[in-house]
Amino acid sequence: MAKPRSAAATAALRDGLVIASHGRHCLVETPEGERLICHPRGKKSQAVVGDRVKWQASEDEGTIEQVMERHNLFYRQDEIRTKSFAANLDHVLILIAAEPEFSEHQLARALIAAEAQRITPIIALNKSDLVQPFERAWARLAPYRRMHHGVLPLSLKASGEVDHAALMKLLAGKSTLVLGPSGAGKSTLINLLVPGATALTNEISYALNSGKHTTTSTTWYWVDAERTTGLIDSPGFQEFGLHHIEPMQLAHLMPDIAEHATQCKFYNCSHLHEPGCGVIAQVESPKNPDGAINATRYRIYGELFAELSQSRY
Repeated sequence: MAKPRSAAATAALRDGLVIASHGRHCLVETPEGERLICHPRGKKSQAVVGDRVKWQASEDEGTIEQVMERHNLFYRQDEIRTKSFAANLDHVLILIAAEPEFSEHQLARALIAAEAQRITPIIALNKSDLVQPFERAWARLAPYRRMHHGVLPLSLKASGEVDHAALMKLLAGKSTLVLGPSGAGKSTLINLLVPGATALTNEISYALNSGKHTTTSTTWYWVDAERTTGLIDSPGFQEFGLHHIEPMQLAHLMPDIAEHATQCKFYNCSHLHEPGCGVIAQVESPKNPDGAINATRYRIYGELFAELSQSRY
């Protein structure tokens, strides 16, 4: 059994915020704005960007002694590993673009992961200056607007000041993780909202890897000098596993499906084939053009249900 920490040792612990990590190294920021490299106590690092921690000084570095209780943890999980993005989030900003065409499957996965952790999602559609591609993409997002997800048009160019102001109003005073596929403009957005972000990333990378340049997986930036608005840059990804979601939990994490899932005849309805299913009755189809559930969204639900069911065996 571990010995109880003495009052003197407890008093020596300081508060910190994890703002970057690489391997077993973390960069921790103190309330005064000081930054230093910290290492976890023990063999495994459990701290992620956004964690509030208690740390103890050891020469010119520090040791993370305790990770404070999290409000949430945004992560993905496949058959092999779990990848944590960040903790204690207010928003997940999913940045997609009119071109190249975004994957609605990947968008749905990110939204489900956010819903599972009760994190508010914001969908931002970039390249509103590309008129026809933008109109097509905006039409594809109609089901998400009906679900009352924040869907924001963006043009990450000099002409987009109004867009930027609307976005900043949403982000102000919050901690926001930015997700986005390649080509969506994530780096442009980060550098627009955080001038000098690239230089800061390089500086953090060198510090965490003892003088060797590396890419940190996730990095926290302060948008304002008062350090009230945090923006978290995340790595790109090709796949977004949801293996931590139970198949029967899935419908409750998709608002358009969940709205009608309580109207089913059977309490354990999978919403795929059962008679008297309130969800199936609301799916758009040639026979039911006024259905409240978008046919593509329902197809994604079915594919994800099959994927998550298969992963249990």
